[in-house]
Amino acid sequence: MKAVWIALALAAAPVQAEVVGKVGVDWVGNDILIEAIPDPQVQGVTCHIAYFDRSVIDRLRQGNWFEDPSNASIACRQTGPVTMGDIDRGRDGEEIFREGRSLVLKSLRVTRIYDEPNDTLIYLVHARELSEGSAKMSISTVPLWRARE
Repeated sequence: MKAVWIALALAAAPVQAEVVGKVGVDWVGNDILIEAIPDPQVQGVTCHIAYFDRSVIDRLRQGNWFEDPSNASIACRQTGPVTMGDIDRGRDGEEIFREGRSLVLKSLRVTRIYDEPNDTLIYLVHARELSEGSAKMSISTVPLWRARE
C-alpha cells in the first residue's frame, strides 16, 4: 500500500524545470534564463523555454518589484524514444508546467495539445494574468511519426 501512495505522490508532483543556460543581457544584471522541462506524460520529449529574469537593480529602477515580463520562447524536441502516456486529447490540452512570474497575479505556463489528425504534439508557452490576458506566446511542435518508424 505504501508503494501505491508513493507512486501517486510522484505522479502528482509538478514538473521541475532545470536551468541549463543563463545569458547576461546588460550591465544591471538582467539575464535570459533557459530551462529544460521534460514532458511528464510523454517520455522522450523535452521542452526548452527561454525567458527574461529581472535583476534587483532593474526592479529598483522600474519600481515594479514583484513582476517579470511575460515574454517567453519555447522549443520542444524528441530527446529519446517517445512513449506517450495517458494524455488529455481534448482541444484545450493540458498544462504540463507552471512557474510564477509575479508575487500573485501572473504565471508562465506550458500547455500540451495533441493534434491527432497530424499525429503531432503542440506545446504552447504563454502567460496567464488574473486581470488582463496576455497575447505574448510561442509554440513548438513534435511530430510523432518519426518516433514510430
